[in-house]
Order: sequence, then structure tokens, then C-alpha cells
Amino acid sequence: MSDATTPAPPADLSADLAADPATDLAARAEALDAADELAKLRERFTLPDGVVYLDGNSLGALPAGVADTTSDVVRRQWGELLIRSWDESGWWTAPERIGDKIAPLIGAAPGQVVVGDSTSVNLFKALVGAARLAAPGRTRMLVDAATFPTDGYIAASAARMTGLTVVPVDPSHAAEAMDADTAVVLLNHVDYRTGRLHDLPALTTAARAAGAVTVWDLCHSAGALPVGLDAHAVDLAVGCTYKYLNGGPGAPAYLYIAARHQAAFDSPLPGWNGHADPFAMTPAYEAAQGATRGRVGTPDILSMLALESALDAWDGVSVEAVRAKSLALTDFFLACVAAYVPQGRVESVTPAEHERRGSQVSLRTENAREVMRELIARGVIGDFRAPDVLRFGFTPLYVGYADAERAARTLGHIFG
Repeated sequence: MSDATTPAPPADLSADLAADPATDLAARAEALDAADELAKLRERFTLPDGVVYLDGNSLGALPAGVADTTSDVVRRQWGELLIRSWDESGWWTAPERIGDKIAPLIGAAPGQVVVGDSTSVNLFKALVGAARLAAPGRTRMLVDAATFPTDGYIAASAARMTGLTVVPVDPSHAAEAMDADTAVVLLNHVDYRTGRLHDLPALTTAARAAGAVTVWDLCHSAGALPVGLDAHAVDLAVGCTYKYLNGGPGAPAYLYIAARHQAAFDSPLPGWNGHADPFAMTPAYEAAQGATRGRVGTPDILSMLALESALDAWDGVSVEAVRAKSLALTDFFLACVAAYVPQGRVESVTPAEHERRGSQVSLRTENAREVMRELIARGVIGDFRAPDVLRFGFTPLYVGYADAERAARTLGHIFG
């Protein structure tokens, strides 16, 4: 995960298309792929032939080394070493070790990220922990009004437990809602439905000025764009690893606890793995030092070590380079959609401005579910979100410009 030079994104296609709508986009895609410094990374993944995969924002592709790693974990580490692997194969330290491997991808120094449990469980820990960190007397928990449903469910439960009241807010106006009564602010870095990127630095600064504790959900940004948790003084964050981090279905999530909060972080799930001396088996709980106190029960080793192997795909890759390609890919895809799809048949609900766009494009259209089924039948895999949104996720480690062009051309064919 070195700081490789960030390639400049290709020139905007708008002027070309305005001057000549018949611009050969397939040839342009081929040239862009040939010049792409990240194109070779596709070799690090196992992808089916003939398929354009634009659903990495739901489930990332399989990194090439994971199958062999998983086989070794099962056959040798478990099958031969048995319980010795907790020490000899490093199973016991995996949550912190893999957390440190994720840390640079989200802009965190070592010792602040612990891997384990699901996003939902980590969000519960973070929200209750945030409420316990907040100044006494505050009564409100601001929650992204358009958040993924589970986040809302967990927030409501955490608020009931801590005596707070959930206040739904549009992240664009969240700063205006933060005041001396705000205890916790829960926001998504990227909206899962529209792909809208929210202003993490500004919103975190506003929350800090109001004395509130921030919790950011990074599920749709980690591995797709720079996050900068430490640089922007985020308090707590959670995220999944099976989207842009390619950890596999149901891969364990992670919890970020800023170093300055670790000594006071009071987890609502004080499991034995988060104990200062787990094998002392004492009846009283004493939290471990550092982010380790975010652990709960026995780690899910099979999926955790698959994730560790999957993160090898990031060796030598900078998040900044990935972000540059992501923006170029989504620009190119939108230009191709404009060229291929009859006017008025689709509407982009993803912001055009780079500073407000994640790494997906969401298009609104009638009969979206049926349209996506037809795209998948023709070898272009995206997904659908009710009631009328087609989602296309662009994972720059393995998606190229020819993929974007084919997807848009296929969409155009479906609309006649």
C-alpha cells in the first residue's frame, strides 16, 4: 500500500461528444485502458470471462490469492496444527493485524482499527460508545435520514439504551442541526442508493465545534476514495470489507476508535476477547488497552484470514490513484450513457461534481428491476434499488474503460 504516483485522469469527454456525437467510444475506451497505470491490477482478481462486473459496491470480486490461502487455513492451519494455530499461525492477533492492514486505506495510523463482527454489531458498539463519550446532559443523536436501513434500526436501539432521541437529518444540512444538545452524529460517507459523497472533513469539524461525537459509516467509501480519519479528527468509524475491499461474502467488518478516545471507550458488548487478560477468566470485566477493547467474542478465523489475503491486492497501490481512476471511469460511463441511451430514458441521481460523487453511478428509470435483469442476462452485472434505481459500482482495481463502454452500450440496446 505504498504512495504510488497518482495518474492524472483522462481528459473530459464532454467537449469531444459535443463536437462529434459519433465519437468512437469503443476505440476511446481501448486507448484509455492501454494508458491506464492500474489496468494490470485486474490480474490480481479472478473474474468470469465475458462478464462486465459493476457490482463491486455490493460484493467485490475474488482476489486471486484467496483460494490458496483459504485452502491452507483449512487443510494445514486447522487440519494439521489444530488448536496450536491460535499461536503458531497468528490466529489470536488477526483482528488487530488485519486492522492495521486496513488502516492506511482509511487514513488511520496503526493501533486504531480492529477487525471482527458485522458492520451492524460494530455500529452498535460505536453508537453506544459514542453516547458514553459525549458530555452529560445532551439528548440528541443526529442520524443520516437516507441511511441504509440497518443503520437506522441500530441507531434507534442505541438511542433507547442511552436515553437519546434520534433526529433524522439530511447530511447536506447536518451542520445546521448540530448544537449544544447534540451528543452523537451518525453519517454515511457515501449514500448507498445515490452514490452521493458527503463532506466528511467539514461535517466532522462542525460536530467537533458543537461538542458532539462523530460516527462515520465507511461501507461505500473505504477502498474507493481517500477517507482521512486521522487527518480530519474523526472520533469513531465502522465499515464492511466485502465491497471495495473484496473480502468476500459476509467478511468481518471493522471498528475504528481514535487513539485519543481508546482509554475512555466503553463498549456495550464487553466480551472475553476484549478483556485485558482474556485467559484469566475473571468474573469482573477489565477492558483491554487500545482498539483491542472493541473485540467481543472468538474471531471468525476462516473469513478473517480470507480477508487478510484479499487485502494483498492493495500492495503497492495508493488510494489516491484509485480515486483518480474512479472519477475518470464514472465520467466516461456517464458520457457513454449520454451517447448511447435515448434521451429521457434514464436520469442520473449521482452528483456530477467530483467532490460530491463516490465510486458508483445510479440511474433512475422506469421498470428498473426488469432493465437490470436484462442487463445481467446480457453479461453486465449491476444491481437494483427500489423503486427505480439502477446502480453501477466502479472498482478501479479490476474495472476498465472497455467495461464502462460495453455497459452503457448494452443499456442503450435495451432501450432500443
